[in-house]
Amino acid sequence: MSHSSADPWRSSTTLARLRAGLATLGPGEQRVARAVLAEPAAVVELSTAELAAASGTSPATVVRACQRLGFRGFQHLRLELARVTPDPEGAAATPVDTAFVAAAEALAATRATIDPAGFAAVVDLIVRARRILLVGNGFSSPPIQDAALRFTTAGRSVEAPLDILGQQFSARLLTDRDVCLAVSYSGANTHTLRACAAARDRGASVVAITSYSTTPLTRLSDHVLWAGAGVHENEADSFSARISQFTILYALQRAVLGHPEQQADDTGARDVVADALSDSLPDEPGHTNECGNRNMIDC
Repeated sequence: MSHSSADPWRSSTTLARLRAGLATLGPGEQRVARAVLAEPAAVVELSTAELAAASGTSPATVVRACQRLGFRGFQHLRLELARVTPDPEGAAATPVDTAFVAAAEALAATRATIDPAGFAAVVDLIVRARRILLVGNGFSSPPIQDAALRFTTAGRSVEAPLDILGQQFSARLLTDRDVCLAVSYSGANTHTLRACAAARDRGASVVAITSYSTTPLTRLSDHVLWAGAGVHENEADSFSARISQFTILYALQRAVLGHPEQQADDTGARDVVADALSDSLPDEPGHTNECGNRNMIDC
């Protein structure tokens, strides 16, 4: 199937949901999803039995796959696919359009794959943890560093070493009262895996944010949150997955702040940031801070 800039399937949030949900499906269900992704326009014309035959599965597997992907059933999926129509103008997307469509696809698809019970379990672990080690390398490092700052301002004891040896040293200091949260798009980064293995050996709970199901990282992890968005053409790494990772981590931080067992912030984070800002501002009469955000960490 062509993936030109004018291809309406390229920006379909329905197909983005299928791509993101692949990691959560069983083998038969994955065959159903891949059959839809391969020929979405043709699937609109198929019956449940015909899609089952095309994917080498059963009608029950087709229905189950659709439901696990967030649809009421196959007919619901067909209706959503039928909504995708070609652009009558045939206008090519600009780079700005492409970037924002990719971000919107990633967020919509990832939201559809978040399991509320699994997410809540991770929040409980973070709230009750004595220490939290955040691990991410390469393209996964920026989301981790952002999360470390946010969790610290929420009053959590957090480490996020940039150095790969520092990650392993910190992991070896964890106990069964601690959490190691790792971000890896592929689930196969060697340095991330070593830190997680060390944390697991010390009895710490391991949480993964990743995009693939059958990887060394998921096998090491007690809990997995899916940030499933595939690599697009001409990309060495998935920008879309990175958007999802940032958002999942932010959602975790917001959930921790609202948790009934979370103690009030005693870090004085807002005062720290406010002082830093005031030190850098010119001492002029009538000068005001242009950042009106009450969440001072974002100023």
